[in-house]
Amino acid sequence: MLNLETAIINPLFEISEVSVGEHFYWEIAGYEVHGQVLLTSWFVLGSVILFGLIANRDLKPLPEGLQNFSELVTEFIRDLAKTQVGEEEYLKWVPFIGTIFIFVLVSNWSGALLPWRLIELPNGELAAPTNDINTTVALALLTSISYFYAGLRKKGLGYFKRYVSPAVFLLPINVLEDFSKPLSLSFRLFGNILADELVVGVLVALVPLIIPIPVMLLGVFTSAIQALVFATLAGAYIGESVEDHH
Repeated sequence: MLNLETAIINPLFEISEVSVGEHFYWEIAGYEVHGQVLLTSWFVLGSVILFGLIANRDLKPLPEGLQNFSELVTEFIRDLAKTQVGEEEYLKWVPFIGTIFIFVLVSNWSGALLPWRLIELPNGELAAPTNDINTTVALALLTSISYFYAGLRKKGLGYFKRYVSPAVFLLPINVLEDFSKPLSLSFRLFGNILADELVVGVLVALVPLIIPIPVMLLGVFTSAIQALVFATLAGAYIGESVEDHH
């Protein structure tokens, strides 16, 4: 039994230690964490909070300036949630879907627009939070927990009937689907952002003046698309879990 547990657990530890690039480690409560991810995540969160405070500090009946932009983003997120989750449940999920969308969007844009690698660390290098697999996996797991919670909250234990619908023999496939969702969410976002930053980094090193600019602009566009895809899929999964099947 001990040999079997060792054979299973040791490969899992080896997979968890796989990393891309150099990292700046902090030790917290005996655990090593990627310090550069925390630093850039705090920067992104601080930027979003600061913008929200400035844009909404003096609300006017007829919005203008930053308030107008803030309300435009809010309406976009509300429409996205309404389309994916459904009219009955969407208002409850606007904060979650909006938080996911804004955090991923600003994180992606920080990697596309800010020269993180010019900031020197004792070891490792700075990059967008979504450039790290730990961040994207955490966001994907939060999404999985959310749609499980949504389904159980509305349907109770009857939610698990979906695993044997429309036929019992589909149980393994339906279970496998729930494992594949967070994997596809996390690796799609991580892979696209990592590839974009690597391409820009190589071009800046080889041709530091003109060529990287259109690539960076393309990176801004693709970063926005990745944030939209992530938020849309999160809303779709939640909508699927609360959908009434007849």
